[in-house]
Amino acid sequence: MRTIRLAVVLTVAFTAAAAAAASAKTSRFGDDLAFLRKYVKVLVLSDKSGTAQVAVVPQYQGRVMTSTAGGPGGTSFGWLNRAHIASGKLVRHINVFGGEDRFWLGPEGGQYSLFFKKGVPFDLAHWFTPAPVDTKPFDVVSARKDRIRTHKRMRLASYAGTRLDIEVSREIRLTGTSKAWKALGVAPNPKVQMVAYETDNRITNRGRKAWEKKTGLPSIWILGMFNPSPATTVVIPFNEGDEAKLGPKVNDAYFGKVPAERLVVRDNVLFFSADGTCRSKIGLSPRRAKPLLGSYDAANHVLTLVQYTLPKGVTDYVNSMWEIQKKPFGGDAINSYNDGPPAPGKKPLGPFYELETSSPAAALKPGQSLTHLNRTLHLQGSEEALDPIARATLGVSLEEIRNAFKGAG
Repeated sequence: MRTIRLAVVLTVAFTAAAAAAASAKTSRFGDDLAFLRKYVKVLVLSDKSGTAQVAVVPQYQGRVMTSTAGGPGGTSFGWLNRAHIASGKLVRHINVFGGEDRFWLGPEGGQYSLFFKKGVPFDLAHWFTPAPVDTKPFDVVSARKDRIRTHKRMRLASYAGTRLDIEVSREIRLTGTSKAWKALGVAPNPKVQMVAYETDNRITNRGRKAWEKKTGLPSIWILGMFNPSPATTVVIPFNEGDEAKLGPKVNDAYFGKVPAERLVVRDNVLFFSADGTCRSKIGLSPRRAKPLLGSYDAANHVLTLVQYTLPKGVTDYVNSMWEIQKKPFGGDAINSYNDGPPAPGKKPLGPFYELETSSPAAALKPGQSLTHLNRTLHLQGSEEALDPIARATLGVSLEEIRNAFKGAG
């Protein structure tokens, strides 16, 4: 989640959070789709069999709200904030509708922030999600059975006073199973149900001036919100090596250091609790990150994998910390957030957990573009069927994932 202190001002949007979380754990895709259609227009991508389906809402910036690998009666993989959607109301700082792939722009904090006006303090009272990525709908350019292309022009001003004229093109595509298996580098298994989709996100500099580091650079930021559970663990493989050369293995200081019983870091892989009970966030730098991260829900036997664009040798990523930064382009390429109460006695936002990916900082001349691809794959089946996939992609067995926190702390 974002590097922010969300609390009282958002309670209107989450009055039924506990009930929503309880229903989300057992929700079916057809039920979530019927719910969404009461309040917004939903476009559904589907394969020929109708088992792999993806629900997209253009009104929510072309957001993928949820998906399934089992048709209308199958598990609904995305987290929906039912209370906020049903309220029909908008709040000032952020509108958390939910959804498992949403488009944002970074950085959030710092001297080049897009969420704070020039000269204001870095606190919640002065933090606002830019309307074009919060409440403004994206225009549908074309829609087919397996893909939807959306578009938006926007003008933003940074904390430094830099004006950014940005054109956004976002295509959501259902990925065929043969292509998805090939992308994973794993032999197809008919005993595994799969839904795979990708969002192709492009920003173009439509202003008259080049975007330069000295005046601030934007980046593409894709965030996915999923249903937490005590049996769900985020798994992130990373590049091992000397910290003097590659830097820290993980940044776990966003909301204060993550307790040892919730974050286990080994030589080349880490495990992060996604139970939705403790507000915490981690990030990996582009030097440490690999082009894949994921999670495993042991209760429902769901392996979720996210692949994304990670340009080799590129290290300039925007920094979203809420402060004037010494290294504004020393940020993370990937993040994961686990929701929970922001303070004792306060309600969580969801709860939910997030898998997030970012593009490099976009140093673009007028007319130039940067593209960031984010592919999400949900695989559901027996542990016997899923275990070889976890080993081949994440580098660990399902047993290792399930037992990651035993003896930790």
